[in-house]
Amino acid sequence: MSFTYGIASSASQDRLEKLIEKRLKSGAGKSRVDEQIWNLFGERWAIMFTDLSGFSRRVADFGIIHFLQTIYESNRLLVPIIEEYSGILLKVKGDSLLVIFRSVDEAIECAVAMQRCTKEYNRKCAENEQVLLCVGLGFGDVLRIGDSDVFGAEVNAAGKLGEDTAKAYEILVTGSVKNAASGTQGFSFKRIKTVPPGADSAYRLRYDRHQ
Repeated sequence: MSFTYGIASSASQDRLEKLIEKRLKSGAGKSRVDEQIWNLFGERWAIMFTDLSGFSRRVADFGIIHFLQTIYESNRLLVPIIEEYSGILLKVKGDSLLVIFRSVDEAIECAVAMQRCTKEYNRKCAENEQVLLCVGLGFGDVLRIGDSDVFGAEVNAAGKLGEDTAKAYEILVTGSVKNAASGTQGFSFKRIKTVPPGADSAYRLRYDRHQ
């Protein structure tokens, strides 16, 4: 199974690199190459980026072992929830996760479930061991390269919201997420001033943290 996974991912990466190389050549029909790339790799997904608030400061204060413990605990708590809501975890980088979902509603519901889980977990923890989750969500056409990465404007926007803008317990979403959401009963959206590159608007998801 792992062998097949590796072949699939590298085959996609290899094909993309060849098309990019072709695009760089003098006289190349860039629009035709772009069309080929989108035909091969273009898909529509909801994208989630997560981050842990105050993480770098806590690492500086408490050391690398504390860093590893917090990463372990956050993944232990969050990965089963991602799987429950049909998410695909593409990448783990430090204290950040990149996850994709076919359904915008499931992405939102997953983010809320993750925040409620960390809220409950933190009630029993010392302050310096709390998992303070920040989440950014985007939705739109992306280039998906096997099971290794995704690229696109909404990917960038979700990353900025989750990693740079959101605070602990916040879920920030692009306008595309708000417009596509349909089955998220009990949630609402409040527009925010900070709009990341790649999005036309951004919102804070309002939800009950204690259900």
